[in-house]
Amino acid sequence: MDQRDRRVRNVLLIEGSANLAVLLAKLAVGISTSSIAVLGDAVHSFADLANNGLAFFAHRIASSPPDREHPYGHRKFETLAVFVLATLLAVLAIELVLHAVQRGNREVIRNDWGLAVMVGVFVVNVAIATWEGRWARRLDSDLLRADARHTLSDILVTAGVITGWQLASLGYAWLDTATTLGVAGLVLYLAYDLFQRAIPVLTDHMAADPEEIMALVCSIEGVREARRVRSKGAGGSVAVDVVVAVDAELSTSESHAIADAVEQRLLQRFGNADVTVHIEPLE
Repeated sequence: MDQRDRRVRNVLLIEGSANLAVLLAKLAVGISTSSIAVLGDAVHSFADLANNGLAFFAHRIASSPPDREHPYGHRKFETLAVFVLATLLAVLAIELVLHAVQRGNREVIRNDWGLAVMVGVFVVNVAIATWEGRWARRLDSDLLRADARHTLSDILVTAGVITGWQLASLGYAWLDTATTLGVAGLVLYLAYDLFQRAIPVLTDHMAADPEEIMALVCSIEGVREARRVRSKGAGGSVAVDVVVAVDAELSTSESHAIADAVEQRLLQRFGNADVTVHIEPLE
């Protein structure tokens, strides 16, 4: 396990511990106040906690080296985890809508300690989302980006829930239901954004414009033609496959030197990519 993978796991463990504390706090406030919006926010935090566990184990698999069954490595398991996170968010949104509609306008209770706890939860979530987002950029991890986005949704949800709960406790009980529906809509939107990130990678959508790669390859001395260009992946797991035509009279060592130059140029462009260069004689 390299240093990057170790840091990603440490971030997930710390964030998971914070989500557990937040979940318990929201449950206590939701049960004591009879607010379906607060309880829905607790369900959201439970999903956060489950996602942390899922992300941790998925990343553990993703960081495994290539083997016979997975010669390209296991990095797609990380993207698969992002897809599962998005699915859980979508399911959560539907569950919140159903609970809000079935509950009706039941009386909501207001208490000062509950408000203080929820404000504290809001502050903790802001700190965690900011901290995790910074590590996601530093480590270039799509999994941490997805998890940070999930925590961001918790911040927005908690802000809306606090407002709706306080107004509902003043006699506007329908606002608790309305807030819950708004929370559900926001969660569904965030799920859609994660689906947009995961599905292209899982379906091997191109990682770069093929014309851009062709222009890059053809700019190398000795390359006469780029006959096929393929790319897939995202972030730190990109694969590029090119077929390059060179003059037929070149020696094997000269052709190999051109292939090395193409590979180095592509590595400069895509970083730690899996580059395959196939040389063919120009006919």
